[in-house]
Amino acid sequence: MSSSTTPGGTLTLADDLTISRMGYGAMQLAGPGVFGPPKDRDAAIAVLRTAVELGITHIDTSDFYGPVVVNELIKEALSPYPADLRIVTKVGARRGADASWTMSHDPADLKAQVYENLEHLGVPALDAVNLRMGSPEGPVEQSIAEPFGALADLQKEGLIRHLGLSTITANQLSEAQAIAPVVTVQNLYNLANRQDDALVELCAAENIAFASYFPLGGFSPLQSSTLTEVAQRLDATPQQVALAWLLQRSSTSVVIPGTSSVAHLRENVAAADLVLPADAVAELDRIGG
Repeated sequence: MSSSTTPGGTLTLADDLTISRMGYGAMQLAGPGVFGPPKDRDAAIAVLRTAVELGITHIDTSDFYGPVVVNELIKEALSPYPADLRIVTKVGARRGADASWTMSHDPADLKAQVYENLEHLGVPALDAVNLRMGSPEGPVEQSIAEPFGALADLQKEGLIRHLGLSTITANQLSEAQAIAPVVTVQNLYNLANRQDDALVELCAAENIAFASYFPLGGFSPLQSSTLTEVAQRLDATPQQVALAWLLQRSSTSVVIPGTSSVAHLRENVAAADLVLPADAVAELDRIGG
């Protein structure tokens, strides 16, 4: 699929890894709290199929969404998968019966998580796997050599094609790169949360995709009068402007907004065609300044 028909264009990270810069985050397809089945299974299936129809070739997921529920939905909706579709998943956490989240970086369990993703997605190898580090509050400066090394071993076995990281620091990226190539970093970043500005630039310099999670930033940026005013001038929604800003932030920025609504999905994808003029970008930059 060419960039002319792919929302936001494409980003080539390796010979066999080209993704649409406008991705789709599947997390919201699970039930409340990212736990249990969706309220409307047919609607969830429709969202996934519409995403592909709109040219999205980059779906972000994890077996701990649901758990299992979201990956099984992806398999049901999209398998056999289109040749250009790339599914990026995550390992490094488990879910409790009470919907709790527990970080799990033991090499044996990481291997088990990889096999579970393979089974539930129905693929012989995973396109890309992000190692989820940190805590619910954000990155934690600690060595990631053991867990990342375990994933690198699975890559050598052919179970994983490419490796990435989530919720990490620049030091951890460097530590991982000494073990195996890193194609993507997925961290919290948006108009109002700019603490990773330097990491965004580093990823661009090294042709590593920087995928912003929570790209719409919760309530703070969406309630910003500046954001609202810019959106009104451009005849767009605040959400579209926030996504467009991220796509223009660097040459390797990608976005993975999630939704369980086809209408909302179409609105998000339309943001990929929104070009922000320089004066608007300058105004928006001050939101997180």
